[in-house]
Amino acid sequence: MTTTRSWRGSAVAAAIVLVLCLVRTGQAIWITLPSSGTKCVSEEIQNNVVVLADYVVIPDDHSHSPTISAKVTSPYGNNLHQRENATHGQFAFTTHEAGNYLACFWVDGNNPGGGGVSVNLDWKTGIAAKDWESVARKEKIEGLELELRKLEGAVEAIHENLLYLKGRESEMRDVSERTNARVAWFSMMSLAVCIIVSTLQLWHLKNFFQKKKLI
Repeated sequence: MTTTRSWRGSAVAAAIVLVLCLVRTGQAIWITLPSSGTKCVSEEIQNNVVVLADYVVIPDDHSHSPTISAKVTSPYGNNLHQRENATHGQFAFTTHEAGNYLACFWVDGNNPGGGGVSVNLDWKTGIAAKDWESVARKEKIEGLELELRKLEGAVEAIHENLLYLKGRESEMRDVSERTNARVAWFSMMSLAVCIIVSTLQLWHLKNFFQKKKLI
């Protein structure tokens, strides 16, 4: 009995690890900004997803701390976060549009060294952005029960992501079918025009040779 329970516990734990690995838990990105110009990172996110991110400047020379500017925009160009003269910052929002969300960073005027600036960006979406410590305290759960709650959230995230991908696939298929139909129609029109032009050329040549009494 003990062995069976132990095996079941191990199987549940393995399932939890497997599903959690399938879900993107977050991205820690190291960005090197040039002294002039802008660097951006983007992620395609579906609708109604929580996004949480922290960014911090990592100075190469601790004698001075350069500052940067940051701007985050939605797929339709709405400004979600903007900050200037910052050494660190945070932004959080819930998506209301499906598409690519863009976070751009650039070095502002306060850079005594004049060289590149390194920025660490910790970008989390969906289940990774959820505060599980608060959930555990509120619902008074811990250990395996908490991991099962994470597993439930991960499964829901996978299901929603699959539905989103299915919708995107359907949209791309519709676009492809419309494009193929337009190409086929254009090909038929081109062929018809070529036939008409060839017929007119033959008719014109026939009349020309008849007037010259060559035929």
